[in-house]
Amino acid sequence: MTFWGERWRQLLEAWRVTDVRRGMYGTLLIAVGSLTPAYLPRNSPWWPIMRWAHLDNPVAKVAFNILVLAGVALLVQAWFRLRPLGGAGHGIAETWHDLRHWAVLAIWGAPFFFAPPIFSHDAYSYAAQGWMLHNGVDPYQQGPGVLPGGFADQVAWVWRFTPAPYGPLALQMSHLLVDVSGYDPYIAALLMRVPALVGVGLIGLCIPRLATLMRVDPAFAAWFATLNPVLVIDFIGGAHNDSLMMGLVVFALYVAHKVRWGWLPAAVVVAIAATIKQPALLAAYVLPLVRRPWRTFAPSDGAIVIFRAVVALGLATGVFALISVVTGLYFGWYNAVNVPGLVVTVSPFTVLGQGLQLLFESVGWRQAAEVSVRYSRAVGLVASVVVLAVGAVTVARRRPITYLTWSYLAVALFAPALHSWYVLWGGLLLPLARPSAKVVRAAIVATIVLLSYAAVNLSMRNGAIALGVAALAAYGFQVWAHERQANAEVAKETADV
Repeated sequence: MTFWGERWRQLLEAWRVTDVRRGMYGTLLIAVGSLTPAYLPRNSPWWPIMRWAHLDNPVAKVAFNILVLAGVALLVQAWFRLRPLGGAGHGIAETWHDLRHWAVLAIWGAPFFFAPPIFSHDAYSYAAQGWMLHNGVDPYQQGPGVLPGGFADQVAWVWRFTPAPYGPLALQMSHLLVDVSGYDPYIAALLMRVPALVGVGLIGLCIPRLATLMRVDPAFAAWFATLNPVLVIDFIGGAHNDSLMMGLVVFALYVAHKVRWGWLPAAVVVAIAATIKQPALLAAYVLPLVRRPWRTFAPSDGAIVIFRAVVALGLATGVFALISVVTGLYFGWYNAVNVPGLVVTVSPFTVLGQGLQLLFESVGWRQAAEVSVRYSRAVGLVASVVVLAVGAVTVARRRPITYLTWSYLAVALFAPALHSWYVLWGGLLLPLARPSAKVVRAAIVATIVLLSYAAVNLSMRNGAIALGVAALAAYGFQVWAHERQANAEVAKETADV
């Protein structure tokens, strides 16, 4: 059988599995529900169709909202039911080893390919920034609103007059895709999925292979990382450039682990990833360490380890700087490092600061209330630096992937702004860190919490907060039922042994 014939056969085999089809029905409902006015820009080409079909009224908003919430529930249920048996992947899917995770991912993601951006307006911002470059305007100095018109009208108000925080290569790719779109604002936004899909492809290709090299269960790694509903919704549906960044990072880790002296070309790949989004640079530190066998560093290796880490960081930083200069955009992103924090999210230290603000206001401490959020966020940034620094000299030498996993999670969770796609930075690598059963359980709960936040946010936009609260209860019940069944499977396997 030819290569493509074999791939087609694997797709058909995956399609025959009920739980795979269930997940696809879920993403299809989310794609249709994304036509709600809650997320469509006012100049979207979908609006005339919606007005013609009388779908721009409050009742239709609730109906579309229900479709999205039901779609998320179906996708989560399918994900749970496909959880592989064995190791950290105790679960219930007897058919997993007969499936190919890439085929499941392709089927689940297919309904999103031509849908509007899901749960986010970031893709519209990418398109607008590409349009600015086409017109000779520096996105690092101006916001999309400086060029009134179709591109700027798609951008959410909060980002319309803010500079771009993304890497220079990400902006130039947006410029290229705007040109390819024929300067159509909506088509340009849809084309932002192309780099995201490349990233998803790299993640799906490299994570299981990296798990095999590290003697970690590849089935569980593929299930948790590549089929995670947050990845499906945010990376494929939302078209976030974090997808390409992380795809390049995991590819670099695979090269460093697979090839002797591979950490050198891997450092170049990490540099390219950093020109998409800057957090990728953190991976350069661990590249010289990942190929070493598990826990085999001797005390005498310290000087060599430090030297290689410095070389990897220096090489990655140098290539990053070179690409920045070649793109002609240099390092203007530095002017926008505070942009993500302009919106209120569920960032723990931001929530803490807001809580202190309310407390101080209630007792009349107005000056303390005014600075509480700023100081709380500063504490979070310091905490993330401490985690990175302490882990670099302790955990990293023995368990480099574990260090990178928790460092990415610390950077995401302690930052002034937190989005679900930020958590995927470390979440994708978590199966490679040999997590305990408790950590896996917490990660699954965190996945559902992030999806629940998106569901409540959507419901609030549609004026249907009660639906969002009901969805919280439904998703919570799904987690409880899944963990109960998974624990029963663990008990059964233990008894059999």
